[in-house]
Amino acid sequence: MIEFIKGQIVDVNPEYIVIDHQGMGYLIHTPNPYIYEQNQETIIFTYQHVREDILALYGFPTRKDRSLFMKLLNVTGIGPRGALAILAFGRPEQVVSAIEDEDEAFLVKFPGVGKKTARQIILDLKGKVSDVMDTSVAQNATSVQRGNRESNIALEEALEALKVLGYADREIKKVVPHLEKENMTTDQYIKVALLQLVQGK
Repeated sequence: MIEFIKGQIVDVNPEYIVIDHQGMGYLIHTPNPYIYEQNQETIIFTYQHVREDILALYGFPTRKDRSLFMKLLNVTGIGPRGALAILAFGRPEQVVSAIEDEDEAFLVKFPGVGKKTARQIILDLKGKVSDVMDTSVAQNATSVQRGNRESNIALEEALEALKVLGYADREIKKVVPHLEKENMTTDQYIKVALLQLVQGK
């Protein structure tokens, strides 16, 4: 297994990044590619997924993020894409908190996670993810995150900028769910929003 890759980000796409390490370009699937910037030097902790018909690299900013990803893979019915989607739409602390609190209502908010899968996640992982996150942080993560969203000035500024650029309220409302899951700068929110609007999501 490749523990990590250190190099320069040469490409950022909606589902993956490409990192140049000593002249070799590694395509790495990551939960939120837009936390990285082109030409940025970084270290990405990786997980190599191997099947008969596929060889793929998945990358994460910390070992704890990768650890949670790997634990999610052990849940019946969740593959790499499903685990990646959960990490993309929710912070690791939130996911851990939801599992420990048996909060199915929170888990079903993730793409591809229905009630049955949410229950399976709890059954398979409750009591097994405490090493992934500080439990005291995890227990308060959901409420803190809600407060952060309400006072997220950067997001509000980005939404105002979209209006100035001529986008209608109904168009902006479609991309808000994608934006409010993240904690970024105003410029980063705008970049992600514009990408979503162009793609018609």
